[in-house]
Amino acid sequence: MKVIKPVFNILRNKYLVATIAFVVWMLFFDRNDFFNQRERRQHLYELQESKEYFTNEIIKERKFSEELKNNPAVIEKIAREKYMMKRDNEDLFIIQPAEEKE
Repeated sequence: MKVIKPVFNILRNKYLVATIAFVVWMLFFDRNDFFNQRERRQHLYELQESKEYFTNEIIKERKFSEELKNNPAVIEKIAREKYMMKRDNEDLFIIQPAEEKE
């Protein structure tokens, strides 16, 4: 009985009960509860990382595009490597790796 009486006196404080109820409601039952906030924060972090990655890729591609517009050596390099083009007096040898036998 001595233990129950102080607990009952604490629970009689309507402000404390209201505060506890509010905190419990906000942590577990609200639409923007703690767990949803954590998921959204994680998703935001992932989106920021992907934004940084794509921004860097855009910078690289713009630099490459400018090189293609201004530098004929880059155009020749791409033509030779990607499209297997050659000059008139050259021979082109394509070496492919051997297929692995299973």
